[in-house]
Amino acid sequence: MGKRWLGAVIPVGVLVLWEAAWHIENVRMESLSRPWDVGLALFHGLAGGEFLIATAETFQAALLGFAIAAVIGLVAGVVLGLLPWLESVVGPSIDAMRPVPSVALIPLTLMIFGFGVRMEAAVVAFACLWPILIVTISAVRGIDTALLNVARVLEMSTYERMVKIILPAALSRIAVGLQLALAISLVVAVTVEIVLNPRGLGHGMMSAQQAMRFDQMYAQLLWIGAVGWGLSYGSQVLLDRWSPACRADRAKERS
Repeated sequence: MGKRWLGAVIPVGVLVLWEAAWHIENVRMESLSRPWDVGLALFHGLAGGEFLIATAETFQAALLGFAIAAVIGLVAGVVLGLLPWLESVVGPSIDAMRPVPSVALIPLTLMIFGFGVRMEAAVVAFACLWPILIVTISAVRGIDTALLNVARVLEMSTYERMVKIILPAALSRIAVGLQLALAISLVVAVTVEIVLNPRGLGHGMMSAQQAMRFDQMYAQLLWIGAVGWGLSYGSQVLLDRWSPACRADRAKERS
């Protein structure tokens, strides 16, 4: 319990220094709202439902894009991991597309889908695809060949081989790519909303900044951080519950 409380030292220290700086005349900045005002803005934003509605809008696009990327990345990653010759054909195209910044697709997706959740989800899916795809390929190639030989001897179908052999054996490594992509989904969704899309948490934060409501802007920024932490923690809990291999790996890290 003591070690867990150590993680609060830096945030509490920052808040104390922030509050102290507000009371020093020569240090105080109008754009740096008082922590107490930020806390009130956060409370009113949550109590009034404004932040929760914006969070639902951001999550709608982030999770939709993540789901699209997960389906494509897992299926394509398993196929390319099992067929190295196919990976050598598609690999150059993947290497050419992977470095493209996801936000560079905003003008293209805007022309195709217009403003809204589909445009945002398309950009998120592009960003999330690569970590899932690359990690899945590596995880499938790392599977013990004896397991694949057993599947051939038992004459399993492709679906049975994937569900009973490949995914269970590679899940603990694939989970790393999924968790990384889930975090990326929130980052990219908020970025798209800040840059262009008039919805969600990112747009709310920019609207507060343009209206000179700095307390509300900082409150939304803190809320985005809390939402990101909750998303990461929740995904880890689900993986630990569903996958004994992931739970065992976590236990090794803690020991």
